Amino acid sequence: MGTNQKVAVITGASQGIGAGLVEAYRKLGYAVVATSRSITDSADSDVLTVQGDIADADTADRVVSAALERFGRIDTLVNNAGVFVAKPFTDYTDEEYALLTGVNLAGFFHLTRRVLPHLLATGGGHIVTITTSFVDQPNSNVPSVLASLTKGGLSSATKSLAIEYATRGVRVNAVAPGIIKTPMHPVEYHDTFAALHPVGRMGETSDIVDAVVYLESAPFVTGEILHVDGGQNAGN
Repeated sequence: MGTNQKVAVITGASQGIGAGLVEAYRKLGYAVVATSRSITDSADSDVLTVQGDIADADTADRVVSAALERFGRIDTLVNNAGVFVAKPFTDYTDEEYALLTGVNLAGFFHLTRRVLPHLLATGGGHIVTITTSFVDQPNSNVPSVLASLTKGGLSSATKSLAIEYATRGVRVNAVAPGIIKTPMHPVEYHDTFAALHPVGRMGETSDIVDAVVYLESAPFVTGEILHVDGGQNAGN
């Protein structure tokens, strides 16, 4: 590939929103480094897959090394991998706390910290993180304190990083989805989940992918938490 081709790193890329993001960035002309625990090889020579647990710092090392070895640069990081467990606060286990803080927080920290120097080396770049609308608009029907604890931290970090790097060419944004039709949510609960949104439906993978693509193409937007949640952030 030519050195002018931009490169996106996408986590949680094996299914759902992540798989949609891989396809979208390829349509934008990017080469993609796609990672998840269960990802398999791609037939597309411009999609490099790296299998691993994003909570593990070693995975971040391997992802960055693979991107540089294969494509020579990194221009965008999409922190899509995440875990969401909804249950009453006192029912959470220590194992679930470790899981959510590991994937949602440590995964973001390990990879973002390693990618940033390479964004700066290309003269700038973009970081997008997927959070959740429940951070800003909790719902008693979906008790999810651990998601708010971890994803809320990502929302705050998004704004902080955006300000820290605003004069150095790196934009940092986030998308806060409502409940999206992905393999994470069984079909038998779709009607219940749809009713939690003021617009009366669940989101589609394409809704989130389109939001990320918009942010990618919006050079004057940084520090933004873009709610794509069927009106949840406005209230219920």
